[in-house]
Amino acid sequence: MSYQSVNPYDGETLQTFQELTDQQVETAIETAAACFETWRRTSFARRAVVVARAATIMRARLDEFARPVTLEMGKLIEQARGEVALSADIIEYYANNAKRFLAPHRLKPSSGKAVVQSSPLGVLFGVQPWNFPYYQLARFAAPNLMAGNVVMVKHAGCVPQCSIAFEQLWLEAGAPAGAYTNLLISHDQVNRVIDDPRIKGVALTGGVEAARSIAARAGQNLKKSTMELGGSDAFIVLGDAELEKTVQWAVWAKMNNTGQCCVAAKRFIVVEELADRFLDLFQKALAALVPGDPMDQATTLGPLSTEAALVQLLDQVNRAVASGATVVMGGTRIDRAGSFMQPTILTDIKPGNPAFREEFFGPVALFFRVKNEDEAVALANDSDFGLGGSVFTQNVARGKRVASRVDTGMMFVNHPTWTTPDLPFGGVKNSGYGRELSSMGIQEFVNKKLVRVSSIDAPA
Repeated sequence: MSYQSVNPYDGETLQTFQELTDQQVETAIETAAACFETWRRTSFARRAVVVARAATIMRARLDEFARPVTLEMGKLIEQARGEVALSADIIEYYANNAKRFLAPHRLKPSSGKAVVQSSPLGVLFGVQPWNFPYYQLARFAAPNLMAGNVVMVKHAGCVPQCSIAFEQLWLEAGAPAGAYTNLLISHDQVNRVIDDPRIKGVALTGGVEAARSIAARAGQNLKKSTMELGGSDAFIVLGDAELEKTVQWAVWAKMNNTGQCCVAAKRFIVVEELADRFLDLFQKALAALVPGDPMDQATTLGPLSTEAALVQLLDQVNRAVASGATVVMGGTRIDRAGSFMQPTILTDIKPGNPAFREEFFGPVALFFRVKNEDEAVALANDSDFGLGGSVFTQNVARGKRVASRVDTGMMFVNHPTWTTPDLPFGGVKNSGYGRELSSMGIQEFVNKKLVRVSSIDAPA
């Protein structure tokens, strides 16, 4: 097995990288463990210099970092630039705020004094996906490096150039060897890394099946883990929504990153009074997207990340149709080179249809009509996932009420679910557990130690 860069726009193999040997993995863990003993004692101010420099480098060489994202997984080049900028923002955010987030918390016990201190756990291991090749790494690495941990990452096999570039970024920024380590390793080696007693925590962003395996392995070793998994986010449109603006957001929510996003809108739940008009405008907007070279800024529809991803999505659509779903538009691959799929809308999806439960990771929208707000909420909650979601209405109070009733980790009113450094990110149910970003993200892998001071003469 090897790590391969294959351009999904034309199928060209760009570069191949070999996996590390077991001895190389052992050496990497030794280096990381030794680095932790020094890095944990490095001041917040000195850590912040290194971390902030990484953000500065990314911004200064934005196109250089963006290019391999587009080449390796097909993200439109302007969106790739946006991902680089967002990653730099996340890194800078933790450089500026980590010390405050982890400041000692003084308690008020009935007698004596007490404080809760935050200290790093050690070497952390992350398994990260391909769909946001830098953003996923930044939100794992930046808070944990600032907390005094060191991180090792197994990135997705289809984005090795991005994973290597991110490791080099930290070395160039002045991080010591072992602070950030990229591991080109096999699945068997992943298990051995998790089992290693020098690894103190495990984080995964990925699918449910991978999470079951990784979380179970971490649990067997009594190691803290976080799991950020997929979603089947509801995009709820109530009767008083501003229709044209809502449709514009619907297209963005579905098609950003060609729909390959955990928090992409996947289930469009529209009240009956707006359903026909929404569907008509939505269909026309999707039909206007222009497939082409994702390096070309005129392109508005890029390829899927890999041929395997396209084949899987087509199979999901075919199974949905075989179980009674109706194809409103699309449903097949585009007749051209590369892993392109037509923007697709499916309707008439009943609870017994496999599509009712699955996550569609690509340009496929599931459309549902409902009678009212209560039916919209009930349908939104009838999902194994609970990551994000959104509701569109001109009545903000109503929007907040609906948001409070939907069982997810995140709900947005009059905007699709999205991410910024200062907002917590994570879900419930099969969308995982734990939070990343904001002040919450940096708390996941630190020891909250109570230090209590009492008088030696105090009673027991």
